[in-house]
Amino acid sequence: MISRWLSTSAAVVAFLAAGAALAQQPFIYPTKGQNPQQLEFDKGQCYTWAVQQSGYDPANPPIATPPPQPMQQDDGSQPARGLFGGALLGAGIGAISGNAGEGAAIGGLFGMVRGAGRQRQQQQQQQQQQAAAMQQQQAMQGQGLNNYQRAFRACMNGRGYNVD
Repeated sequence: MISRWLSTSAAVVAFLAAGAALAQQPFIYPTKGQNPQQLEFDKGQCYTWAVQQSGYDPANPPIATPPPQPMQQDDGSQPARGLFGGALLGAGIGAISGNAGEGAAIGGLFGMVRGAGRQRQQQQQQQQQQAAAMQQQQAMQGQGLNNYQRAFRACMNGRGYNVD
């Protein structure tokens, strides 16, 4: 479930990043009477230079990838372990009071509920860590695009174009 959510999120981020790059195409005005062929040539040269300078290629943005899963996967056994541990503890306490069976049942129920709560808490922590890692990747991609755009504008300005 989590991996499906993360892969869907990564696809959405890649789509939005590509859309943002296309939506932010600058307006370029030749200030020295350059013809359309010269404009296209200069755009190609500046594109290549800006990619080299920024390390970011808006035509091939990096795809946000979910962080690797932790070494110890949640196997769903927290409630079962809680049930078993609680039953043992409850049986011991129940034996002291003279009713080990009832103590085991109550202890098992308590342990199962507690184990399920731990499992849910671990899943929430894992989701929060993965969401934070995805946000960090998105921020880095945004910075890469910004650096590319600055480099492209500088190059085009240097070749006699007004870029807005």
